[in-house]
Amino acid sequence: MRVFGLFLLLLLYCRFFSQNPVNGFANITAISGKTLTLSNTTETYDTFEDGEYVIVMQMQDNAIGTNTTNASSFGNLGSIQSAGLYEVAMVASHTESAGLPNSVVLTANLSNTYHINTNAAVQLISYPTLGSPNYTVSSAITTAAWNGTVGGVTAFVVNGTLTLNSSITATGSGFRGGSKNTPNGYSSCDNSTYATSIAMRYAGKGEGIYKNTTAAYGGGRAKLLNGGGGGNDVNSGGGGGGNYSAGGDGGLGWVPAGTGCAPSAGGLGGLSLSSSISASRVFMGGGGGGGHENDGVGTPGGAGGGIIFIKADMLKTNSCAGISITSNGNTPANASNDGSGGAGAGGSIVLNIGTYSVSGSCPLTITSSGGNGGFSNTSGSVHGGGGGGGQGVVVFSGAQPTANVTTSTTPGNGGLSCVGCTGTVSGVSGSGPANGGVIPASTGPLPVEMLSFNATLNDANNTVSVQWKTAMEIQNNYFVLIYSTDAASDAKEISTIQAEGNYSTYEYIHTSPVVGPNYYRLKQVDIDGSEHYTNWVSVTIEDKEDSFVDIYPNPVRSGSELMVKFKSLEYKQAQLIIRSMTATVVAEKIIVLQDDQLEYSVQLSELPAGTYMVEIDTDGRTEHRKLVVIH
Repeated sequence: MRVFGLFLLLLLYCRFFSQNPVNGFANITAISGKTLTLSNTTETYDTFEDGEYVIVMQMQDNAIGTNTTNASSFGNLGSIQSAGLYEVAMVASHTESAGLPNSVVLTANLSNTYHINTNAAVQLISYPTLGSPNYTVSSAITTAAWNGTVGGVTAFVVNGTLTLNSSITATGSGFRGGSKNTPNGYSSCDNSTYATSIAMRYAGKGEGIYKNTTAAYGGGRAKLLNGGGGGNDVNSGGGGGGNYSAGGDGGLGWVPAGTGCAPSAGGLGGLSLSSSISASRVFMGGGGGGGHENDGVGTPGGAGGGIIFIKADMLKTNSCAGISITSNGNTPANASNDGSGGAGAGGSIVLNIGTYSVSGSCPLTITSSGGNGGFSNTSGSVHGGGGGGGQGVVVFSGAQPTANVTTSTTPGNGGLSCVGCTGTVSGVSGSGPANGGVIPASTGPLPVEMLSFNATLNDANNTVSVQWKTAMEIQNNYFVLIYSTDAASDAKEISTIQAEGNYSTYEYIHTSPVVGPNYYRLKQVDIDGSEHYTNWVSVTIEDKEDSFVDIYPNPVRSGSELMVKFKSLEYKQAQLIIRSMTATVVAEKIIVLQDDQLEYSVQLSELPAGTYMVEIDTDGRTEHRKLVVIH
């Protein structure tokens, strides 16, 4: 008995740890500034901790618009909204309930706008750093399947070399396939019901980027955005899910004569989302629609592929047993005397990798392809095969690697409706030319991993030290420091700083801040010219009571006099410098102070209207003022 118990524990251990996700997940139910309210938190595979990075991602949104009538247009794209957008953030603090986080506070406000409503889902995903700095994948990394609320994503950073001795997969972890009709049964061919509840005559639609909470939208042959439509009465196949390319339609269905429903009652394929896809916006593969059954042997639709985000300085292989990075759509089980489910679409793989070193003896395969539609009857009687899944997407931050690396995104094949069936009655393959979803040289949110960005006042000399630190600097060319006194209208570029590589510390001393608020932000420019911005940081300089000088009028007209008033007769000489917002000196004057005179006039040249910085130095003291010149 003890031996059996030990064997059972070992079996359960192996079964659990053969599943090797690396992320924690939570559903975001509210966003207020930097504060995210959470539910459905799972920390089975990773935790949310202060000071660590996370990904905020809009998994689903109300993208269907008004396309909700019972017509073939049901499920068309209204507006993509924020679906698929994501960004990296850092946790400043968090609170817990029953040992799990129920809120987090980020270090900065989010850059994207995220929608939280009945038909939307926003997810918080932990973004762990693996290795110190190098990391070897010695056992397969899998992806926790999307459950309708959380999951479906693998994401991690390696601040060095990522060595693959085992594979990484998100196959079948994306949007879920549609169910079979319930209860099973039939009446007659129905090719005109596009949206209805799942019932005896209507199988379920596959899941997609619109979060469906309306029962009357759940069944019928229309797609649900990139989710495939369900098979209708009688025994038609479900439509394939879509992602980069559209899914294929399900097979016709059955009639007593054995020729199939005409026109088809099969589910329509899920939509292509290619026009919205970029390194900054990606999607899980759409689920295939369920097959219609009346003999209890139909099959549900296959799930789409999930999402994989990997950032590393280098990716290499050196010990091989068939290494791959995959996010394929699932192929559903074959049916017998009923309709088959449609296949899931390929998911999304985003590789932010500096260089590749893949051994010829250990090649790497990267795939995000649609599954094949399920087959149906083995006899000559027509029952609906499932539609093939659309192809997914693979995004490279640089050039597509080709040395010992094979990358493919292919649509899945349609399932046969019977042995010897012609293509006109079988399920339709997913659309698009093979490898259309391979996208090279495209960078997404924050390709430079910014560890910190801040500004501090040096009280001794009224200068501001702007500092930032980076970890990864993949494809980085240079930084531009931007300065403003109102974080808006007068923003100017004041310095360009060349990139120094991974794990660098940068500093710029701003010598002419003004009394009041001073704002700074970075523009980071990639080698390909892409631009990315940090949030503003600010330093406020108080108008101290011991200030020794004032200037007026302010604003001042170009070409008129600027008055400089000293508050004490203790000074002998002062230097006045006027600089543009780009730090260029546009005027300079030495003022020799008289024993009985506090006010002095300075004739301004014909300066263009705008904002300037005035610096006044005397006897080891310096004052800075903002000056507005008008015409």
